[in-house]
Amino acid sequence: MTHVLPPLPYPADSLQPHISANTLSFHHGKHHQTYVTNLNNLIQGTDLESLSLEDIILKSAKNSDQIAIFNNAAQVWNHTFFWNCMKPQGGGKPSEKLLAMINKDFGSYEEFFNGFKQAALTQFGSGWAWLVIDQGKLKITKTGNADLPMEHGMTALLTCDVWEHAYYLDYQNRRADFVEAFLNHLVNWSFVEENLTQAL
Repeated sequence: MTHVLPPLPYPADSLQPHISANTLSFHHGKHHQTYVTNLNNLIQGTDLESLSLEDIILKSAKNSDQIAIFNNAAQVWNHTFFWNCMKPQGGGKPSEKLLAMINKDFGSYEEFFNGFKQAALTQFGSGWAWLVIDQGKLKITKTGNADLPMEHGMTALLTCDVWEHAYYLDYQNRRADFVEAFLNHLVNWSFVEENLTQAL
C-alpha cells in the first residue's frame, strides 16, 4: 500500500499562539511529508510494501538492515499520533475517569505534570515524551529519535515531540516553555481517553 500524509485534524493556525502556523507548515508539510515519501520509496518492491504501518514498524524494528525503514515508518506513526494529541483550546486536566487513574498511578495530576515535563526535558537530543499504559498501569517514558512505545510492548496514550523542529521557530532553545504550553493549552484529553479505552 502507498502511505499518505494525513491532513492535520485542525486548521494550521488554530494552535496559535502556542504553536504557530509557520511551525506547523514546516513540521507537518515538510518534515512529516519527507518521512512518508522516504518510507514509500524504501518499501517499494519489498515484502513490507503491502503491510500496515504498524506491521512495518514491528517487522523492521529488530532488523539492522532495515533501520532506515524503521526510522521513517516510526516517524510517520509518531507524527500522526502527535497531531491528534493536540487540539485548539486543549490542555488542563482530563475527565474524572482518567484523572482518577493519574491520581492512583502518579499520586496527583501535579506529579504527572512534573514527571511528564521532566521526561521531555531530560530526553537528550531528539525524541519524544510519552504517557503510556503498561500492564494496566499508567507510566511516563521517553524515547530517542524515532523510537516509540509499541516496540517495547507498551501502548501510547499521549506524546510530546521534543525534536527541535517541533518548537524551535516559536521557542528557540526554551524547550521547557514549549512543554508547559503543550500540557497547559494543547493536550487533547479526549484522544488520550479514547486510547486508554481501547487499551483496557
